Amino acid sequence: MTEGFTTRVVLDTNIIVSALLQPLGPPAQIFLLAISGSLQLCMSGSIYTEYEEVISRQRFGRDESTIAEVLKTIRTQSLWVRPTVAIRACPDPDDNIFLECAVAARASYLVTGNRRHFPGSWEQILVVTPKQLLDVINSQESEKRLP
Repeated sequence: MTEGFTTRVVLDTNIIVSALLQPLGPPAQIFLLAISGSLQLCMSGSIYTEYEEVISRQRFGRDESTIAEVLKTIRTQSLWVRPTVAIRACPDPDDNIFLECAVAARASYLVTGNRRHFPGSWEQILVVTPKQLLDVINSQESEKRLP
């Protein structure tokens, strides 16, 4: 990450769900970095709609106030983009919205718990797991501390 520039990320829905279900795991750490501004969460209307639908599912057991607070935080802390290029690169066509958002936002990373659902990279965007992105962040932080 460059000084004065916040790394832009797009989070697959499974990262948001995992963050809500396991608040201490790598997905939650990435989500917290994104909503705190250490990373720039990038958002499109299609992704937000999917987040809203999925985290509201009863099987995840989140109460309405928690869901509302998470969605409000995502709405207010995200860089909103409107994708203009249709991408057909994912085995599941529903996953293409994440690549489309990443391209429109000029994101550095698309973070997912299911890398097999995406190409390894797309243009300049790397598709990584939460742990892989945390490793990158930690190594960059270590380099900053070197004399």
